[in-house]
Amino acid sequence: MTGSPLLSTRDVHITFPGRHGAPDARAVDGVDLDIRPGEIVALVGESGCGKTTLARALLGLVEPTTGRVTFDGQPLRYSGRSLKAYRRRVQLVLQDPSGSLNPRHTVYDAVAEGLRIHGHRGDERAVVADALSRAGLRPPERFFLRYPHELSGGQRQRVVIAGALVLEPELLVADEPVASLDASVRGEILALLLRLRDELGLSALVVTHDLGLAWNIADRVAVMYLGRIVETGAVEQVLTAPRHPYTRALLSVLPEASGEPVVLTGEPPDPARIPSGCRFHARCQVLASGEAERAGVAQACRTTDPGVPDGTGTPQVACHWAHATEGEGTPKG
Repeated sequence: MTGSPLLSTRDVHITFPGRHGAPDARAVDGVDLDIRPGEIVALVGESGCGKTTLARALLGLVEPTTGRVTFDGQPLRYSGRSLKAYRRRVQLVLQDPSGSLNPRHTVYDAVAEGLRIHGHRGDERAVVADALSRAGLRPPERFFLRYPHELSGGQRQRVVIAGALVLEPELLVADEPVASLDASVRGEILALLLRLRDELGLSALVVTHDLGLAWNIADRVAVMYLGRIVETGAVEQVLTAPRHPYTRALLSVLPEASGEPVVLTGEPPDPARIPSGCRFHARCQVLASGEAERAGVAQACRTTDPGVPDGTGTPQVACHWAHATEGEGTPKG
């Protein structure tokens, strides 16, 4: 993908106040990320790594503590009128279609809701029918008067996607879009998202803990750990030749992975007490095995921040060991 990014973040930090005098939690701790027109980016990491908080910031639901979000070259403004206009162009697809659909609303009303909120003028019925058809519910009129409980999980997710499409957005933010679906349906929904990208030129940020999903849908992947992106690049590069030990550990537990799975020690640190040096060093299998010591970077791993990838889409990794063994420079600090 070339050209200017559609959406961009620069040095975004999001902190939440600690309770009872505890330190602030640094949920997002300096993130640069670009999404270009027609590009699908997968944001990958364990639960609690900050990826959903970052996604909420991109939707304007959370205002960054510091840093900036820009869309189509303009800074995101958090006034009510500006956000309303922005949300015509950027739409959310949630993980659980049952939770995001009102059980008392018909499919027609669920899809038409966005049009009514934004004061659509025109043939509402035709627009709703077109959105349902694009989402794979055909003939659309057959679904107008159905309720969510009358649909399968895959059909409910298609209704949610139709509700996003009805406003003709340029970017979808999909938070675990197939996590609640049966395996047999997941491929259909992923194929639908790819088809919508090809037909409509949509961009998408897909938030997931599943690297297998990233492989199947994304052009580029950004791996997040404890509030920061630690590795980014084209999906084929990152998932076939991972450079960061954390990415290697995530990949090692996939069913199709060769070799022994990497079992990380302990839990991710508290985001209110981020360790010095590389934030992954306390769980790092490369440091624990002595490989970092042999590469001469063990002390740096424990004491020196490896910096953050700059978000431009070029392959980058925030890891002293990777840079020492590959002979590259580090990301920006």
